[in-house]
Amino acid sequence: VQLQASGGGLVQAGGSLTLSCKASGIIASINDMAWYRQAPGKQREPVAGLTGGGSEHYVDSVKGRFTISRDNAKNTVYLKMNSLKPEDTAVYFCHTNIWGNDYWGQGTLVTVSS
Repeated sequence: VQLQASGGGLVQAGGSLTLSCKASGIIASINDMAWYRQAPGKQREPVAGLTGGGSEHYVDSVKGRFTISRDNAKNTVYLKMNSLKPEDTAVYFCHTNIWGNDYWGQGTLVTVSS
């Protein structure tokens, strides 16, 4: 199983970015997929999740601003981030858990300037 995350960068507050997580070795459409983030000096936290059944879940701080989705044909999960704030600055990781095993992408850095 491999998860390849991309799409991070530097953006001004109020701007938007879309992160991508290309999955291989699994079928992303039937597995629960999630995005986590880890800010400097803080623990990694869940940001958004998408179940195999299509249910979406978000941490309160990003509700209404972030949207998780997937493209089954591309076996890719996305995180569309709007109205970005400086406190969204973090390394973002995609994640899945299969049969009790955690799989992580390599992380992509998002920096939001004020």
